[in-house]
Amino acid sequence: MRILLVEDYGPLRLSIAERLREAGYIVDHTADGREGLWYAKENHYSLAILDLMLPGVHGLDILRDIRQSKKETAVLITTAKDGINDRVQGLDAGADDYLVKPFALDELMARVRALVRRNHGAKDAILRIGDLEVDTKRRSASRSGEEVELTSKEFALLELLALRTGEVVRRSDVWEQLYDFNQDIESNVVDVYVAHLRKKLEKPGLKKLIHTRRGEGYILEERD
Repeated sequence: MRILLVEDYGPLRLSIAERLREAGYIVDHTADGREGLWYAKENHYSLAILDLMLPGVHGLDILRDIRQSKKETAVLITTAKDGINDRVQGLDAGADDYLVKPFALDELMARVRALVRRNHGAKDAILRIGDLEVDTKRRSASRSGEEVELTSKEFALLELLALRTGEVVRRSDVWEQLYDFNQDIESNVVDVYVAHLRKKLEKPGLKKLIHTRRGEGYILEERD
């Protein structure tokens, strides 16, 4: 999942970005409101984490632009302004959640996971597709009760497919959500990771779960 982080306090921004990346998220981050607005306009994000008091452009203006664009991006506001009116203003502008500084990174991560799930219509931290369980909190997966060992990138791919169970996930969506724009990546890397994931999930005797829609993308679902 790709996340936009706009926070002008350097140490906090870098700490959040590192924690998100450790959890397998792709993060674009900036301290500048203008650059944050550009990122929001040019890319699709599962989640945007926005400070309010930013140089260049106010965080609420970035939020309003996201909402006017009709992009399905969850927005978490983080700010030192803890007045009721400030929170009401942010939520009324379209924020999905509001976190007052200072906060614990563990709480931030819990809210990130909850917002990503909610944005895809998932209420539970554990996603179930047939005998497959995907635990978005523990970042783990199991099939028929047996844990499947996955790399962070393989889990991120599985989570993306699981959150959109039954939907076609385009190769371009996978690329956009799982890979940094600055990475030098082979053109077939998505197909390679899907093949790795299939090999780990679809052992002999188990149903096939990842299906290819030729010319479109991939679907994760249980079929008879």
